[in-house]
Amino acid sequence: MLQRMELFLGIVAERFNKLIRDEKGEVNVVAIVVLIGIAIALAVIFREAIGNLLRELINMITGKAKTAIE
Repeated sequence: MLQRMELFLGIVAERFNKLIRDEKGEVNVVAIVVLIGIAIALAVIFREAIGNLLRELINMITGKAKTAIE
């Protein structure tokens, strides 16, 4: 019985160490953070162009809605 418990604890300890040392998830997190940073930088750089595009789209939708109602 004691040998089985030691074997079980050894397997659990081995899997826990493997989980702790596994770095696959960390690389994905870093990649996601970098991509979010790039998206924010592009949004700041093209802030005026994005604002103008959104204003034009809203005006177009509003104009179409007014003609549809009439």
